[in-house]
Amino acid sequence: MKINRLKISLLSLSLLCAFSNVEAQRTTSLKINEVLVINETNYQDDYGVQHPWIEIYNSSAGTVNIAGCFLTTDLNQPRMYPIPKGDVLTKVKPHQHMLFWADGQPSRGTFHLSFTLDSIGSNFIALFDSDGKTLIDSVTVPAGQVADISYGLVHDGWDAKRLDEELRLNQSYEGGNKLWIPFTQVTPSSNNFILDKNDKVENFSKNDSIGIGMTLTAMSVVFFGLLALYLSFKVVGKIAISLSHRRVMKTSGVSIKEAKDMHEQSSGEVFAAIAMALYEDSQHPHDEESTVLTIKNTARDYSPWSSKIYMLRETPTKK
Repeated sequence: MKINRLKISLLSLSLLCAFSNVEAQRTTSLKINEVLVINETNYQDDYGVQHPWIEIYNSSAGTVNIAGCFLTTDLNQPRMYPIPKGDVLTKVKPHQHMLFWADGQPSRGTFHLSFTLDSIGSNFIALFDSDGKTLIDSVTVPAGQVADISYGLVHDGWDAKRLDEELRLNQSYEGGNKLWIPFTQVTPSSNNFILDKNDKVENFSKNDSIGIGMTLTAMSVVFFGLLALYLSFKVVGKIAISLSHRRVMKTSGVSIKEAKDMHEQSSGEVFAAIAMALYEDSQHPHDEESTVLTIKNTARDYSPWSSKIYMLRETPTKK
């Protein structure tokens, strides 16, 4: 019994460690996505006040709980602001954002940091894991930031490797070769890059301005669709006729070979007889019928309209 309990305890401990590692790995998908250092007329917090803010982005396909992690502006003090645990709002949904206010007033809630940002000099911002040692992500916002213009990733959650891959594969990429850029259109808790046009539509209108390609494509789709329907109905019809013939032969007790022999022997004679009958019918037409109607009077001593013999039932006879 003691050995079994020991095995169960070890198994439980290993599972706990495994789940802990999974949770720790999932926090690595968190990215510092956008920072606004000078907020004069921009987004307001839940108290109706403008403050600098830091946006965190979840680049994974699963929900990540940021509770227990640390935000700091000093690499030597990684535990500067511990994000409180127990708040259900600290769960960042897949490909969604979370905003923290750098107002130096942590008593105002979970998302109000214990530090502020320097409006004149540069700002180092880092996100550490729950152990206070593992660096998840960091960025240095350069000095000289302009009011109400944020500093963020060119695309949500991108890193240098992802940018290099885009530049290598996409020759017409218009984002430039910088990973962090200023945004005049500030997007707190939203995507940094907002699509205002559809590349496919733009390419189609450029290469087929008259619409000939679209017309030919539409007509081809309709034609091949009708052709596919015709072929399918024809095949299904042949199969249905064949099955019907097989059922008839099975009911009559005739085999397939016998049916073929009967068809080969009698098909010519039957066709000849039908042809002769049609010929004879065309050579000897029927007599014309007379179009004169003869009406003869019938003498009756009673009116047929009131006769009892035409009633539905006879009158019972009295005895």
